Amino acid sequence: MMKQFSLRIVALGLIVTAWGCGGVGPQGQVVGTTNKVNNPTTPSPVGMTWVPSGVMHMGSSDQDLRNANDVKNRTVQMVGFFMDATEISNSEYRQFVDWVRDSTAHTVIGDLKDNEDGSQSVDWKKKIKWAAEETQDALAAYYIPASESIWGKKEFDNQKLVYSYETFDYDQMARSYKQGQAQARTTFLTKYNPIIYPDTTVWMKMFSYSYNEPITHQYFWFPSFNQYPVVGVTWYQANAFSHWRTKYWRSYRDSKKQFLEGEFRLPSEEQWEWAARGGRAQSPYPWGGPYVVNKKGCYLANFKPNRGNYSADGGLYTVPVNAYHPNDYGLYNMSGNVAEWTNSPYQANTYDNIADMSPEIRMRFKDSDPTWWKRKVIRGGSWKDVVSAIQVSARDYEFADTAKAFVGFRNIVQYLQPALTNRRPRK
Repeated sequence: MMKQFSLRIVALGLIVTAWGCGGVGPQGQVVGTTNKVNNPTTPSPVGMTWVPSGVMHMGSSDQDLRNANDVKNRTVQMVGFFMDATEISNSEYRQFVDWVRDSTAHTVIGDLKDNEDGSQSVDWKKKIKWAAEETQDALAAYYIPASESIWGKKEFDNQKLVYSYETFDYDQMARSYKQGQAQARTTFLTKYNPIIYPDTTVWMKMFSYSYNEPITHQYFWFPSFNQYPVVGVTWYQANAFSHWRTKYWRSYRDSKKQFLEGEFRLPSEEQWEWAARGGRAQSPYPWGGPYVVNKKGCYLANFKPNRGNYSADGGLYTVPVNAYHPNDYGLYNMSGNVAEWTNSPYQANTYDNIADMSPEIRMRFKDSDPTWWKRKVIRGGSWKDVVSAIQVSARDYEFADTAKAFVGFRNIVQYLQPALTNRRPRK
């Protein structure tokens, strides 16, 4: 017994001695630690293509026909990112709408589960029995009664679908931070509660003396328009979709204990122009130029040809999101079809104020701020625009809270490590 006890004392002494001398491995040397992350490489997002880092000569490549003097030439260094190969389609946006609808129903019914951190979330394993009497009673406030419905039967009120989320302003936090004087995180949180169903009446609002009731009724939901770009979405709704898209993918990755890098968001106008150029320096169009037709006389984009022969290019209104040929980065319809929301506020002198490295300008505004503050840059031109508006350098704007029949959007997501080395991430 004493011998066994002595051996334990000796072993303990060896452990203490080893620890005191620096332990095993580094032997007292600084070699760094290993940061273990499950699956540290995030896969390429479905439907996105890689836009590499590089130098962009931004600004007008042709005559400034608008005489706005807002597209001055500038050379900037761009950091690579992923961008949707196509504009967000009706089908993709409907996935967002359906998720919000089902999430709302689950929450009202009480299909929730307790998480390890004490919070609650929707239990997606449970199915909603829409026809059940108890379900209809619980969701009564979300239905339009038959007496008020167009078709004489009860229908779901899509105008009550609200997506509530918060964003954290890292830029404001970084600029206000002082050592030892950290502010509460709630100071930098902004809450949003947008109605997320697109305004399908834009086809009638914009064209008062035109018979557009058929496209108004069918465009967003009819299967034939699944691969057409979603329209009638405000800048706020586009941002809500981007937040949901990040949350949706992060939830899956978290459930598998996998790492997720980056967040989906709207591109800045500089990122949009860099992607649209497709590596062609100072070319007026994504395919180069200077013409908008190929050798066979076929149009290369969906816009307003000549003096208004809208159907000459193959589309009277919009066309499928993968129509025509992509640019050299694999991006479709960067000119024409629908103009696209960017994250940038519109200012005529933007190019005089941006940085040379990864340029972007942001602007914070409140509901009480003047309307002209809420102008957001749209890029690319649309099916209703003349040829000068679809040049990659052309800038225009719409107000953030307005929806139009010619404005859609697409997302980007940035993986920083491959962007810095400028090596295309593996698929």
